[in-house]
Amino acid sequence: MQKFANPARFLKLAETLLPPIWGVTILAFAAGLYMSLVTAPPDYQQGETVRIMFVHVPAAWMALMVYTSMAAASIMAAIFRHPLADMAAKAAAPIGAMFCLLALITGSLWGKPMWGAWWVWDARLTSVFVLLLLYLGYMAVWQAIEDPHRAALIARIVAIAGFINVPIVKFSVDWWNSLHQGASVFRMGGPTIDARMLWPLLIMALAYTLLFVGLLLVAMRSEIAQRKLRQLRLAGIEGR
Repeated sequence: MQKFANPARFLKLAETLLPPIWGVTILAFAAGLYMSLVTAPPDYQQGETVRIMFVHVPAAWMALMVYTSMAAASIMAAIFRHPLADMAAKAAAPIGAMFCLLALITGSLWGKPMWGAWWVWDARLTSVFVLLLLYLGYMAVWQAIEDPHRAALIARIVAIAGFINVPIVKFSVDWWNSLHQGASVFRMGGPTIDARMLWPLLIMALAYTLLFVGLLLVAMRSEIAQRKLRQLRLAGIEGR
């Protein structure tokens, strides 16, 4: 990892990886959406409404995964002083917030016909809403503090401390009474979902993951450029 800690090497790697990532992302979304909307059968109870699952569930998975990656990057930055770790966490936050918001919106659209309400203060819904607030709080730290070193320090604390909410979201269905069903894909006894629904769901999850990686690389390139510009401006001010 230290080999790619150098921003110049990272930029070269990103330039190489982005074209194939975007290509595979488009293919994965095309295949996933076709299978989700055409080949997957309607649910025997929910009917066609179940198709929201193929957008909602991967978005919820990604909201958790992205925050986990932010916490891991923050730990790496705190322990190993990895020069790109803070950038990665900062760049990931808006993308994770987007996934989290998408999960909440699609969950609301799914919940109305199933539960008869757009929103309930269910354990899972509430903890995911808290996750969105953590994303927004993390981004607010970077926006509010001008000193990048101080902002990075406080942002690391927010990311690492906020990670406690990730297992709460994951296990909220098991720990408290919830309208959400339990895990049906990632469980000890294996998936309980029909294979005709499972494969589109997994392909959509792959598409979301590739989209995240692509957006992250683009955002990190932009962050590196902004920091270089800031350094040049500071050098120009000090040289006067």
